[in-house]
Amino acid sequence: MKRYEGLFILNTAGKEEGVKDVIDHISADITAAGGKVDTVQKMDKRQFARTASRKFQSGFYVNFIFESEPTVLTGLRSKFRLNEDIFRVVFTEAGASAGKTV
Repeated sequence: MKRYEGLFILNTAGKEEGVKDVIDHISADITAAGGKVDTVQKMDKRQFARTASRKFQSGFYVNFIFESEPTVLTGLRSKFRLNEDIFRVVFTEAGASAGKTV
């Protein structure tokens, strides 16, 4: 299993009270795919430097540190792309110290 970092930008337009539910669903999806979530870092709502459309001018950023098989990422990308509550997601390989305070 490899360690990954997933940066999610959540679509919170008009429904900021549902952020916790979306985070719980993302964790459940990662676990259901065979991954193990280590850390969830909520990073607040931020304005975009460039807006993709007038509809999306800000988003709630959440960082997930998790372990998974590399083949699982393709399925997760597809699943999250279909979720209307997720504006963007980026997966990167995380180092051994990611998510841990030194």
